[in-house]
Amino acid sequence: MSTITKSVDVDADVSTVYNQWTQFEEFPRFMEGVDRIEQVDDTHTHWTVSVAGATRQFDATITEQNPDERVAWKSDSGPDHAGVVTVHRLDDTTTRVTVQMDIDPEGFVENVADKLGILDRRVQSDLDRFKKFIETRNGQETGAWRGDVDRPGQHHA
Repeated sequence: MSTITKSVDVDADVSTVYNQWTQFEEFPRFMEGVDRIEQVDDTHTHWTVSVAGATRQFDATITEQNPDERVAWKSDSGPDHAGVVTVHRLDDTTTRVTVQMDIDPEGFVENVADKLGILDRRVQSDLDRFKKFIETRNGQETGAWRGDVDRPGQHHA
């Protein structure tokens, strides 16, 4: 497994940025290679992605979700990966979005020497497109889900 960590500062308040990250079915609008995401229920999604000419499908579970803070997930099938998106309020109108992914590049990209480099650049490009997506909407999210998902074994106070 390899770790990718990328960040971008978005000109929108923390709640708006967080709310947009909960709208998984919108991800194909700013994530290169994400063809479709189906929200199965509050904590399960089904993804169809294309990377370097190969199509992959996988299921993922939201393992933790705290409004205006973080969304974490892990794959249940397909390419082995897990990650967390955190949002940090820098000021009233600026939010830092950080994505950290633990990923098996072999599962996503076949027959390419620089597998991790491709995914590393893709994550940064996706964040840059997310920034543009939300900023061109004048800081308006397309929807929101404000529920909490606690890590296994953790109970919300």
